[in-house]
Parts: sequence; structure tokens; C-alpha cells
Amino acid sequence: MPLITLIVTLAVVGLILWAINTYLPMDGKIKKILNVVVVIIVILWLLQVFGLLPSMSGMRIG
Repeated sequence: MPLITLIVTLAVVGLILWAINTYLPMDGKIKKILNVVVVIIVILWLLQVFGLLPSMSGMRIG
């Protein structure tokens, strides 16, 4: 994945998260949970992009 694509993707995710936090009225606890979930997902995605986390497409649940 090219570096510019990575940076643009992170910027778009950050912009969307900022817009949700700024303009959607939610309880503070819900915003905090949403932020933590998004950060965890982005970290896992980055680890997978850089090859530090194996692909999860081959995993089967159940």
C-alpha cells in the first residue's frame, strides 16, 4: 500500500471521527467508547498493513 494512501485513509478516519464527536449529540460515555473502538480498529489495521499482524481473512469462527 502506498504511503500517500495510508496517510489519506488515516486523515479521512480522523476527520469522520472528529465530525461525529463535534456535531452529533451523544453522551460522553458513548463518545469515549466510540473513540476507543475506532482507535483499536485503526491500530489493528495499521499492524496488518505493515505486516506485523497476520491476515485475519483465513480465520474461521464457530
